[in-house]
Order: sequence, then C-alpha cells, then structure tokens
Amino acid sequence: MYKSYINITTDWINILSKEFEKTYFIELMSFLDIEEEKIIILPKKNRVFAALNKTSFNNTKVVIIGQDPYHGLNQANGLAFSVNKGIKQPPSLKNIIKELSSDLNISSGEIDLSNWAKQGVLLLNSTLTVRKNQAGSHKNKGWETFTDKIITKIAKHKKEIIFILWGKQAIRKINHIDTSKHFILQAPHPSPLSSYRGFFGCKHFSKTNKILRKLNKKPIKWIEE
Repeated sequence: MYKSYINITTDWINILSKEFEKTYFIELMSFLDIEEEKIIILPKKNRVFAALNKTSFNNTKVVIIGQDPYHGLNQANGLAFSVNKGIKQPPSLKNIIKELSSDLNISSGEIDLSNWAKQGVLLLNSTLTVRKNQAGSHKNKGWETFTDKIITKIAKHKKEIIFILWGKQAIRKINHIDTSKHFILQAPHPSPLSSYRGFFGCKHFSKTNKILRKLNKKPIKWIEE
C-alpha cells in the first residue's frame, strides 16, 4: 500500500504527521493503490517524498515549486525538475540549465539538482505522482492539498524564505505565502511552450544569491566545480 511508503526521514515527518490521518490523504493513498494495479506510477514509491528527505524543514532557505513529476520512464526522481545522472535531460531541465548558464555567465551541460537540495533548496512539485506517459494525470487527487500544507508550514513558521515560482500551478501557491515576510520570484514555466514568455532572462539564480547574501546566508552553489 502507498501509505506504507511514507518514508520521510527528516523533521518533516513530525511537522506533517497530522496530514497523514486526514480524509483527503487517506483517499489519495487509496487512489494510488488502485492506480498502481492498472498502470505504472512515477516516480517509484520510495522516491515520492524524496524532496522532503533531501531538504529538511530546518535547512530550507529556498523553495522551487514545479508542477508534476516527469512522466517518462526513469525520469522522475522525486525532486522537481530533476533527473538522475545519466538520464537524458527533459526539455524543461535543458531550459533551466540554459537560463542558469546565461544568468551566471558560465557553461554547463549537466547539473545534478540533488546538490541544490543538499544546500537547502526544496525542489517541490505541486503534485507528487503521475501516470507513465500521461502528464497531469494525478492532478486534483489530493496532492495539491498536501503540498499547500507544506508551503503553509514553511511560510508560517520560517522567515525570509525565497520562493521561486515557475508556471501557473506554482504561482497559485502564492496564496499560502505571507509576501511581507518572504521573497517571491516568479516566471513562466521553463517548458518550451512557455519559456520564451519570460522564463529566459528571469535571472532567478543570481537574484536568489543576491538576496541570500543580504540576509547573511550562504549563497547556493548552483553548479559544482
């Protein structure tokens, strides 16, 4: 059963414990159990909560919000916009790397986003699972309520967090953020369908580090040397 795979090993397990007993979450887990009998669900069960395991609540200083996981086999690894090393980069990730290279005036062909997560960048999708080859197939099944709660916990109990919102689904999360105590950077989704509407040139990577330096926090090392 999917609920048995709530393998959160960081402080998030206590922060979110009440959510796991709520009706919407129990129904979500039941939905996933039924789905699993019919079709492949991505990412693998043990990676669904990877974002929370890679970036604890205590260490979170930047939040990048995506939509749903990559739906190609072996692509989704539980971190928004990320794939494991050796996996062909999806178009959105290619565009992120393109913007990063342009923003910081450096060259990079491959980036391991798990290095961002280790530095306090929570890579959170709005929806944490998807059917293989069916984008958006687990939308409005309960995940949005769960990730809203994650955002609310961060926004309420932490201060001066940088929220990076890419795309309409991510931007909707702004309703759960007190913009007077946090920083908001928003742009169109890095997908090829929307990246030319303002994602390219947004300079969110350099802007994030500029804010972190002003806060006397360690800037993010976006590319490993």
